Amino acid sequence: MSSVQEEEELPANHTGPKGVINDWRRFKLDSVDQNVPQRKRELLRQMSNPRDDDKERVNRKMSVQEYEMIQDEDERCLKRYRKQCMQDMHERLSFGPKFECVHELESGEAFLEVIEKEHRLTLVVVHIYQHDVKGCEQMNSCLDCLATEYPTVKFCRIDAVATGAAERFSSEVLPTLLVYKSGELLGNFLSITKHFNEEFFATDVEAFLNEYGLLPEKEFAACADEEEDAADVE
Repeated sequence: MSSVQEEEELPANHTGPKGVINDWRRFKLDSVDQNVPQRKRELLRQMSNPRDDDKERVNRKMSVQEYEMIQDEDERCLKRYRKQCMQDMHERLSFGPKFECVHELESGEAFLEVIEKEHRLTLVVVHIYQHDVKGCEQMNSCLDCLATEYPTVKFCRIDAVATGAAERFSSEVLPTLLVYKSGELLGNFLSITKHFNEEFFATDVEAFLNEYGLLPEKEFAACADEEEDAADVE
């Protein structure tokens, strides 16, 4: 049995070298735009999945135009393939629920429950606030934004009075951010806005938490690649 036949029989997502090549060839063929001229599609098919009856055509000397056409298509296709592989890997490695919003905690009991009963691998960030305290409303807006960018992190907020321990969370220490994982307190940031300028944004809060290594990797941070791919397509 020929090596080409062996490669064609390999299952998708095979992890060996032949499997990777096989996945790449399949992806490359599948991703060719049907609007591409027939001659170009035929060249790409020959280069991606050569057969015995194609050898003579593949091995012939290509023109400069054909070479540039193949190189250009390969580069765009490789970007899409890399992005697809990253997405597949993320889906396999991701765990637990996705939250994607800030949860309002109505009582001290709800506060304790979210700390003690959440999945042991889930990071919990709790904002303790009061509506009339400077910086609290702005912090809420920042966390609303971060919750969409870090959907595996459970962002919560609770009014200081609702905690049942208002004497511990007076206006002098608000806004406060508490960070937990597996029921353990990892970060206790009182008057957190003292670390920011008077006007601060979600990126400032994100950078602050990252300084302490408290945030996970962003949920598939490939926005730049997507924009680049879109520009290439255009």
